[in-house]
Amino acid sequence: MKWAVVLCALVALSECIHKIPLYKGKSARETLEEQGLLEEYLKTHSYNPTIKFNPVLAQTSDEPLTNDMDLSYYGVISIGTPPQSFKVIFDTGSSNLWVPSVYCNSYACSNHNKFNPSQSSTYRSTSQTVSIQYGTGAMTGILGYDTVTVGGIVDNNQIFGLSETEPGSFLYYVVFDGILGLAYPSISSSGATPVFDNMMNQGLVSQDLFSFYLSRDGQAGSVVTFGGIDPSYYTGQINWVPVTSQTYWEITMDQVTVNGQTVACSGGCRGIIDTGTSLVVGPTNDINNIQAWVGATTNQNGQSTVNCNSIGSMPEVVFTINGINFPLPSSAYVSQRSSGCSTGFSGSSDQLWILGDVFIREYYAIFDRSNNMIGLAQAV
Repeated sequence: MKWAVVLCALVALSECIHKIPLYKGKSARETLEEQGLLEEYLKTHSYNPTIKFNPVLAQTSDEPLTNDMDLSYYGVISIGTPPQSFKVIFDTGSSNLWVPSVYCNSYACSNHNKFNPSQSSTYRSTSQTVSIQYGTGAMTGILGYDTVTVGGIVDNNQIFGLSETEPGSFLYYVVFDGILGLAYPSISSSGATPVFDNMMNQGLVSQDLFSFYLSRDGQAGSVVTFGGIDPSYYTGQINWVPVTSQTYWEITMDQVTVNGQTVACSGGCRGIIDTGTSLVVGPTNDINNIQAWVGATTNQNGQSTVNCNSIGSMPEVVFTINGINFPLPSSAYVSQRSSGCSTGFSGSSDQLWILGDVFIREYYAIFDRSNNMIGLAQAV
């Protein structure tokens, strides 16, 4: 480990910064819409975007994860020797790495890459189990160790989950195979060391931080960078926000305003910066208030729709965090599909706010483990 740190100090800084391209594929919602299955699916599968932040479940062997139908940014990693490739969501809202395995016969595993331990000379099995709870199902499996390669970083002896069951149909409709969690180790299921903690412990990154740039309008160029900050992805200064709980990447929000009026989060509230949630999620009453201010109506599928011709005249929604205003223009919070235009705000029964991809597309996000801070800067 010491020699890896020395090496990073001796070579050019850029050589110890590792970029992993993120690809925007079809979301589960888009796939279900195309197949004419969305309306029926929503009748039997409730959307619970805050379930993975349930503090009770986070202290058990279960790792709650939301069934976010709009997730679409994924990157490619490999596991084993020789390497077996997997598409994963780099998720700052959870802490475990898991992928489907050859032990899984569930419907959701049938159309995804599956890890085969017998084909890896570096795999080491354990007797530990892992269980991950979803809003509409679960993943259960076993834990094992192997070499995990992420964007040129060779992470030896990394513990990860191999799924044995993935009940329900949700995971069948997603592009990604598994999840790579980037939250703190305190919420890791079964005490498994998260990937980034292993990278830090082995001295594989020049700085103990990682950053996300999510491109707009479906364009290419989204990236997660391990070990550094890339100034080419943002403009202006970085505003640093203290992490208030070393579990998820939790912060304190001051308020949400529209046209100078406080419309939500009056008096302050808890927020989480989460790359594993696609929308901006908040308490239902607050979200309904925001929707009213921007002129949205809710359709039968629970989406808040707007007139596509009105996007240019819709107001900014401003999130004030640590005394700094972070406005979301209508171009950031309205998505346009063949079926029409909808907002990227979603309500939940929880009092927690989740600032997901809708927010992160507008603001380059830096997750600093050394100082337990989140940096936010205007994305280019």
